[in-house]
Amino acid sequence: MSAEARPFEGLKVIDCASYIAGPAAATMLSDFGADVIKVEPPSGDPLRTMYQLPGTPQADRNYPWELDSRDKRSLALDLKQAEAQAVLHKLVAQADIFITNLPLQVRRRLALDHDTLLPLNPRLVYASLTAYGETGPEADKAGFDVTAYWARSGLMDLVRSDETSAPSRPVAGMGDHPSAVTLFAAITTALYRRERTGRGGLVGTSLLGNGLWANSVQVQAQLSGVVYPPRPPRERAPNALNNIYRCQDGRWLNLIVLNETRHWPALMQVLGHAELVDDSRFATVALRAAHSAQLVHLFDRCFAGFDLAHWRTRLDAAGITFGLIATLADIPGDAQMQAAGALVASAHGAGWTVANPVQLAGVSPRAPGPAPGLGQHSSAVLREAGYSLDQIRQLRASGAVVCADPDPPHPDDTGTPASHRKP
Repeated sequence: MSAEARPFEGLKVIDCASYIAGPAAATMLSDFGADVIKVEPPSGDPLRTMYQLPGTPQADRNYPWELDSRDKRSLALDLKQAEAQAVLHKLVAQADIFITNLPLQVRRRLALDHDTLLPLNPRLVYASLTAYGETGPEADKAGFDVTAYWARSGLMDLVRSDETSAPSRPVAGMGDHPSAVTLFAAITTALYRRERTGRGGLVGTSLLGNGLWANSVQVQAQLSGVVYPPRPPRERAPNALNNIYRCQDGRWLNLIVLNETRHWPALMQVLGHAELVDDSRFATVALRAAHSAQLVHLFDRCFAGFDLAHWRTRLDAAGITFGLIATLADIPGDAQMQAAGALVASAHGAGWTVANPVQLAGVSPRAPGPAPGLGQHSSAVLREAGYSLDQIRQLRASGAVVCADPDPPHPDDTGTPASHRKP
């Protein structure tokens, strides 16, 4: 069976966003065929320099930019100038989707708020990502995933190792990329509505809303009057069968036994303590919970006796659910990640990269290509929008547009009309 066409081929997307969820949602659309125009200021999207921020390791490759800007075309506009705003408005009138996560007051100042852009194109899907939502006293407040997704939602407090530890620090993009999937879902829902009604409109999500959704089990408990107690240290975990353990080689695994009736005897066989299956101290789920600290101590000694490879083989053979607590160094060689399509080969010789998590049977996403240079496609994009060479030169001279690409040939010079890149 031949592969189907990518579902978003022919869609034009304007990515006027940065750091990280907005651009990542645009990347997902690009993976499935959309033509994404990356609008960035003359100084470049700040995401270009993220890999050089203090605290990041030294790197020869701009890996965040390669990940979240792959296969896009760069148009550099100085949106502080009216001429550049007019360019954007003309592009919006021809586009299908506009994505931004700029602060609301910045959108209004640069004339790219939804009240300005939606009247230009009734079919436009305006996709908005904010930190704290579109309305309310903090709607104009700037925020990142670490502040709005992790800290404000309660996640940062809840995932600390125990009640005596400082709040946990998330890593880069840990809330942004899940939020990007939500924005992608909002966009695709709006496209479905457009198919039925012929009209686009405003869709959006917030880092705060996504953080609450990620933490929704615990948040709903609190809303229902159920108070979660502070997390105890690992050695006093309330359930020894759902805990993390260190192996002889220093590697950790996460044991998850939910069906204790079935798996308690099997686990005791694996650990070499079959005699405890009928021990009166551990005969029921309630008794095992009451004596959890004793079991944790026992399990610690057992798991410390052999390397992780030993336990992976034995636990798998017994059908007991566990998770390898991987390090970053484990991931490039993870055969399952490659076989499942979670890691994919880049199309431009840059090795492996992370695939977006959405899969469509029979559809092959675009092989990840290179991220654009600053203003690499400015002239080409403007020509496709209907600007003449003289107009492009005037925009370049005024600084409204930065063009790194050469002037494209006029259609009359080639005998064929200019057209945008085929996905």
